[in-house]
Amino acid sequence: MRKLLIYIRDYKLESILGPLFKLLEACMDLIVPLVMAYIIDKGIGGNDKGLIVRLCLLLVGLGFVGLTFSITAQFFAAKASVGFIKQVKHAVFAHIQRLSFLDIDRVGSNTLITRLTSDMNQIQTGVNLTLRLFLRSPFIVAGAVVMAFTIDVEIGILFVITIIILSAVIFGVMYWCIPKYRDVQSALDKVLGKTRENLTGVRVIRAFCKEDEEIRDFEKSNKFLTDLSKRVGTVSSLMNPLTYVIVNIGIATLIYKGAIRVEAGALTQGQIVALYNYMSQILVELVKFATMFLNITRSVACGNRVQSILDIEPGMKEGDITTTDSDKMDGNIVEFSNVSLNYNGKLSPDSEENALNNINFTVKKGETVGIIGGTGSGKTSLISLIPRFYDVSEGEVRVKGRNVTAYSFKELRKTVAVVLQKASLFKGSIRDNIKWGNENATDEEIMEAVRLACAEDVVNSKEGKLDFVIEQEGRNLSGGQKQRLSIARALVGKPEILILDDSSSALDYATDLALRKGINALEYKPTVFIVSQRTSSIMQADKIVVLDDGVLVGLGKHENLLKSCEVYIEIYNSQYK
Repeated sequence: MRKLLIYIRDYKLESILGPLFKLLEACMDLIVPLVMAYIIDKGIGGNDKGLIVRLCLLLVGLGFVGLTFSITAQFFAAKASVGFIKQVKHAVFAHIQRLSFLDIDRVGSNTLITRLTSDMNQIQTGVNLTLRLFLRSPFIVAGAVVMAFTIDVEIGILFVITIIILSAVIFGVMYWCIPKYRDVQSALDKVLGKTRENLTGVRVIRAFCKEDEEIRDFEKSNKFLTDLSKRVGTVSSLMNPLTYVIVNIGIATLIYKGAIRVEAGALTQGQIVALYNYMSQILVELVKFATMFLNITRSVACGNRVQSILDIEPGMKEGDITTTDSDKMDGNIVEFSNVSLNYNGKLSPDSEENALNNINFTVKKGETVGIIGGTGSGKTSLISLIPRFYDVSEGEVRVKGRNVTAYSFKELRKTVAVVLQKASLFKGSIRDNIKWGNENATDEEIMEAVRLACAEDVVNSKEGKLDFVIEQEGRNLSGGQKQRLSIARALVGKPEILILDDSSSALDYATDLALRKGINALEYKPTVFIVSQRTSSIMQADKIVVLDDGVLVGLGKHENLLKSCEVYIEIYNSQYK
């Protein structure tokens, strides 16, 4: 958590002024009981109505000044805490963007979302409370004790004893509750994860009529969180009654001893009232301090969890080559040389856990390469290595004669455009979504890409055409429409290498054929990788890569593979016989 405090450096002034104005407010609070004592002893006791009025006006003035100090302190504390958390969110989000796919897979999207939402809110609350109360509450308690000693030493000792007992109860309860609150936060993570999983997969859940089972699972997680929260709440709720009992006993003792001292002439009635007010202030401030400490503890736990995300070293180091020129090309634009991949990092000796094993092939500029294989054969893993979504565990992937690790991410992914298996569109207009592929694209270039992707009818059928607003995740589009617009987004940048990862699965055969013909007719002749389950989509490719359980079992043209590759023959026969 301490490492996060560097993000408050832009709000140093606010972080100083917030507590300072709170201390000034506390001074006003400490003066009030003395004024009250003076009113009772001199004003009421002396029957001096003018003095009473003047002192009452002084109390109003103290209250107004204290309120002004309090509002000012709250303003600076809020500004510092909100600004601090803004900086932390920016840092965490930027760091997440630098993490590799593998890093994100390991951490989990549920965890990352929780860190950026509920954890951040808790940290903000903790910082706000710290700036407002961390100095004020101890100052009030210490000031009240000092003022009590200035009035009467014997009563001051009573104050010290009461504070010691109060502190033992408050911090004893907190000592038990703090680790339990951490468990509550972990249980909350699980409930949030379950909720997100159900909301994102609601269509699948309903399609398989699993609503009742999911409700039971959620109730189980929620009940665990509820029971744990109740146990912690039960113990923490003892703090208030116990503290009030102790303080009331202290007040009763104060009044008893004070009455004796007044009778003896050692104290005045006004001084007893002042001591009573100081005792009440101590109670309020200690309870505030305990509540603040609980919040700070939870905030520190959340801060440590956020820091753990920032402590993750990105699994990929960016290269420094910022131009994908063809100086080192030997005729091959893409080369796979002894490539093996294991998502755990280390290769498995028996090869069972490896996603890819010893892949070797080359691709010349302008060629179309088909990639086919059974489910889980490693097709997506293979093409994910070209734009460097994942790093190889062994071997090399080269683009234009250089290892992909030598390029900067921006330059490599400007050369390689990928249309992923699941079409992802963002909330915004069609134009804005397609411009992701080329932010400087004109409307004419966008429409050209749309025509190539066979999506012209999609755009023209929408109100506003390119200005039509796509909802989050493209909910107001069909699967085929989303796929075609995703392809248009990739084509608008005119990439040298185009990867279509089963991106035409929702298209009919005629549209799929028209799409492939349009790409083949492009003047700049991109190198195209087509991942597909359909042999019809790849049979015209210059080269077909056949994978089986991460192993390359066939490489060549359609006609040759029908004679020599059993896996390809089996896939072909399953679709055409």
